[in-house]
Amino acid sequence: MSISVFDLFTIGIGPSSSHTVGPMKAAKRFVNQLAVDHQLTQAKRIKIELFGSLAFTGKGHGTDSAILLGLENNAPDAVNPELIQPRAKAIIEGKKIRLNGTETILFDYLNDCVFNFKDLLPLHTNGMRFTVYDANQHEIHSNIYYSIGGGFILDNSSKPCENESSDFPYPFSSAKSLLELCEKNHLTIKDLMLANECSLRPESEVNERLLQIATTMRECIDKGCENTGILPGGLHVKRRAAILYQKLLAKGKPQSYEYMDSMEWLNLYAIAVNEENAAGGRVVTAPTNGAAGVIPAVLHYYLTFYPQQNKQAAIDFLLTACAIGILCKKGASISGAEVGCQGEVGTACSMAAAGLTAVLGGTLYQIENAAEIAMEHHLGMTCDPMNGLVQIPCIERNAMGAVKAVNAARLALLGDGEHFVSLDKVIATMKQTGKDMMTIYKETSQGGLAANLPEC
Repeated sequence: MSISVFDLFTIGIGPSSSHTVGPMKAAKRFVNQLAVDHQLTQAKRIKIELFGSLAFTGKGHGTDSAILLGLENNAPDAVNPELIQPRAKAIIEGKKIRLNGTETILFDYLNDCVFNFKDLLPLHTNGMRFTVYDANQHEIHSNIYYSIGGGFILDNSSKPCENESSDFPYPFSSAKSLLELCEKNHLTIKDLMLANECSLRPESEVNERLLQIATTMRECIDKGCENTGILPGGLHVKRRAAILYQKLLAKGKPQSYEYMDSMEWLNLYAIAVNEENAAGGRVVTAPTNGAAGVIPAVLHYYLTFYPQQNKQAAIDFLLTACAIGILCKKGASISGAEVGCQGEVGTACSMAAAGLTAVLGGTLYQIENAAEIAMEHHLGMTCDPMNGLVQIPCIERNAMGAVKAVNAARLALLGDGEHFVSLDKVIATMKQTGKDMMTIYKETSQGGLAANLPEC
């Protein structure tokens, strides 16, 4: 499958691309298919079954609410985040749901939404099954979907549910092949990525959509710096970004990246985004929601503190970063439920490091080196969210990932691009480490910090 920039960078809702965005898309697809097959009017009952990580952390991630809204034909990029919880509550308390937004049927949440903690579906831990029945309780239609990270979903045939992009003029599945294509055709990574995107849509549209992604990231930072209060979910985590923002303003904003205080703003940007994500707000999946703060933080750190910044730089940054994300997705995984947080924050850090190195004038091999450094120092990172919420350690983890990305870029730019371990080898190691990792450390909230939640 060819992966477009706009498959990897999507505008959606928090708190999780795999547990919120993907399930909402799957539910919407299911009821849309019922309508296409003229089965919608026959449906009198629907059953939702969640398996694996979706069962263990689904309530903390809002999976059930996302599915209910998806069954009513809402999409992650269009739904109003502020209406999700009130509408889900109305469905549960009213015991009625509007399938596809048109067909109202009875819905008993306690019996019809099943969190299956015992069984796993065969293709991925993030499995879900939807089944509809007629008035006589005869099964009309059933389908299984998998949310495989970053909002990507598969159905039971293991085929992507999104429309597959056509073959690109410059296809690649490894860093080695990417660099060879660039050298052979005298292209930078961002030029190659742009050429691939322009095989699908006009260049003006590509640039416009990338700028929209960058703008949405900036808006998320700004909103996170304004909102105060307690994050939802029961941990009673106090939002810090607005307080940090006021403290940093009082100190005075540094004039450039040369001042160490600029790194405090980098931390702020990442925390602001991930607090918005944790609150279920509008975020850009980059490449997942759990890691949504790293790339916006590094991009807007660059746009704020480097004098040569401009709109074109934002486009170049995102195109280059996406190439690395594609390599991680194809070569390993971007799903915390599959390989741990190394596949989420590790990938985001690697992407951000590559993007920053590119806009700072790095060579092909310096870019690859930056991406390799960033990923190498996330190997083995577990996904262990407390109470299944994308809050602790996720929010601070994004800040640390952003700092590592900047440091990786600086280290790479000090060298000539030559290094011992290739990016391909590190990605392969990430995949194998994920396989070796115990299941309790892969977004189940059964191990690590999640298992050591202090009792108050």
